[in-house]
Amino acid sequence: MNAPETTPAAGNPARKKALLGVAGLVVLGGIAYGAYWALVLNHYESTDNAYVQGNVVQLTPQVGGTVVAINADDTDHVKAGQLLVRLDPADAQVALDQAEAQLAQTVREVRTLYANNSTLQAQIALREADLARAQTEVVRAQDDVARRQPLVASGAVGKEEFNHVTAQLAAARSSVTAAQSALLAAREQLASNQTLTEGIAVDQHPNVLRAAARVREAYLALKRADLLAPVDGYVAKRSVQLGQRVQAGSPLLSVIALDQVWVEANFKESQLQNLRLGQPVELVADVYGKKVSYHGSIEGLGAGTGAAFALLPAQNATGNWIKVVQRVPVRIAMDPKELVEHPLRVGLSMDARVDVSKTDGRMLADAMRAPSTSRTDVFARNDSAADAEVKKIIAANGGGRASRSDTLARARSSTAPLAAASFAAGSAALK
Repeated sequence: MNAPETTPAAGNPARKKALLGVAGLVVLGGIAYGAYWALVLNHYESTDNAYVQGNVVQLTPQVGGTVVAINADDTDHVKAGQLLVRLDPADAQVALDQAEAQLAQTVREVRTLYANNSTLQAQIALREADLARAQTEVVRAQDDVARRQPLVASGAVGKEEFNHVTAQLAAARSSVTAAQSALLAAREQLASNQTLTEGIAVDQHPNVLRAAARVREAYLALKRADLLAPVDGYVAKRSVQLGQRVQAGSPLLSVIALDQVWVEANFKESQLQNLRLGQPVELVADVYGKKVSYHGSIEGLGAGTGAAFALLPAQNATGNWIKVVQRVPVRIAMDPKELVEHPLRVGLSMDARVDVSKTDGRMLADAMRAPSTSRTDVFARNDSAADAEVKKIIAANGGGRASRSDTLARARSSTAPLAAASFAAGSAALK
């Protein structure tokens, strides 16, 4: 009869104890990992699908022209307002000279309108004097007729003399009518001229403003021949060459502000549940390794997945559909001081680790962020310089101060009621 078979463990107590010890270590390791996950790992969400992003500011001309100078190349650091590219300004200079000459001529023509008010006032005064003289002649002629008419019947005054006096009265009345018409025409001409000048200064006249707008347009076109750096940053993607004929809007080079970059981390949709605005983020860049860590915070969560905004969006309503886990871009702001110590470049890979222990924040922003430094005043300088040039031309041609003739015309306009009264008196004298 054969002896019963036994297992090696049953015959080796030491080995059995070793296996039990390994099993115990595995169980303890599992318990320890579970505790670590519950206490630590459960409070973090991480991804290695994160990349550095930044504002790539393209330098594009606002006017067309031929490139005559290039003052910056790739990797150069430039300051806001620094001249980078210059276009040939010859055509713009000619247009500006023509616009300035037209503005000067317009100012002088408008000043003539104001001066004509005084001339027309003098014409009215002359016509009023003519009317008064004619009215005096009518009164004298009426007296002559009234004295001679009773004497005609008695023969003391001849009929021929009486007819002569009557003809003089008719001629005097015709002179009054002519003087009244001339006075009325002079007044209408003054009113017409005052319509063009009343209540407005020379430098605010519509004709002057129209010519001034053309000067500003030509001045800006000339200044835009110099392409300035809109922001501080580093030059990249320079494609412009000397002698190249460029059109308005064509990209010539780019300026990137590396001190204002951020990280765009693409988290899986299953990781978004606990992500909130303002949660702290620890980042590691592949270029520096784990020895250098960056600190930031969640600034915003994307309004859609990357596939939704792709150039060719996925078509899921098909028979061969396969579920793919989607990712949502999360914008992470970084500490500017750390960027100065360890600069980053646009497009570098990053590892992001978000502390989600606090979930009392918002998932979506309810208001626009406070205004940042994403603005430039470089182009506003040309506007103020254009206004200064316009004021200089207007002042040089006498349009920058109040018109004396217009003031005199307004003062004399107060005599209009008296002139109207004399006109009414003349009409009554004809009756």
